[in-house]
Amino acid sequence: MRLTFLGTAGSWPTKERSATAIALDTEHELVLLDCGEGTQRQFFQSSASFMRVRRIFITHFHGDHFLGLPGLIQSMCLNNRTEPLDIYGPPDAREMVCRALQMGYFTLRFPVEVHPLTPGASVELDGYSVRTASALHPVPSLAFRIEEGPKRGRFDGPKARALGIHGHDFARLEAGEPVHVGPSVVNPSDVMGPPRAGRSIVYSGDTAPSDEIRKLSHRATVLIHEATVARDLEEEANEWGHSSTRQAAELANGAEVGTLFLTHFSARYKELEPLESEARIVFPGSRAARDLLDHLIHQP
Repeated sequence: MRLTFLGTAGSWPTKERSATAIALDTEHELVLLDCGEGTQRQFFQSSASFMRVRRIFITHFHGDHFLGLPGLIQSMCLNNRTEPLDIYGPPDAREMVCRALQMGYFTLRFPVEVHPLTPGASVELDGYSVRTASALHPVPSLAFRIEEGPKRGRFDGPKARALGIHGHDFARLEAGEPVHVGPSVVNPSDVMGPPRAGRSIVYSGDTAPSDEIRKLSHRATVLIHEATVARDLEEEANEWGHSSTRQAAELANGAEVGTLFLTHFSARYKELEPLESEARIVFPGSRAARDLLDHLIHQP
């Protein structure tokens, strides 16, 4: 699995940062989390391809999170896309997306289906599931948890050798086949560890500190949480439905996540190192996301 941060700006783009958008390659398909203005251009500068996007998850319908949709979909049409596109979002998603797709003159040449979701909803997709929670923001807003299904346990090589397994029989056991060793049979379950949880990514979108999002994030592999401002401005930020770096780090710490990526930075911050350092005091696994940053998510 690979994350590509296409845009990390808050509210409006700057010379350093594009509006919010994150691509997630699940190994089965490419998923887009939010689609701010300029997203399609950011794709061209990234390691990901916008033509591979199969699903788009919109956290809410403030412009910096969805205004890239009309241009992206029109470019898909111009590049002869025929595959369907599924768009998921808050309860007002169908109305908002339909309005966006009626802007300008163009012919939609592939199916686009919109799926409104409510907080607490769960969707089973190709090799992964998506769960939602309510975000604390002035308009209907969701956070998403994208999670793989359980993985097989790890193969115990030393135990297999102790049971008399050699050569190509290792591969047979790993493939799920039993192996005869003299009069005995060694089954895959004899040399495999317990099933492991799949990788999970939680994306908050815009939100003030939320206990619902903390619960959604419990032991996630990666949490992507907005951090619009530094600690000194967090009271004002909370009033507008945003979080500080410290609050994002506290949530990550309470949720016991593996890695925290901070994003959605106010235009007042030219340098991100102070914000990253402030978060690391609370949660050492904090990183400030940068535009076009790639991050590989390894299996735990």
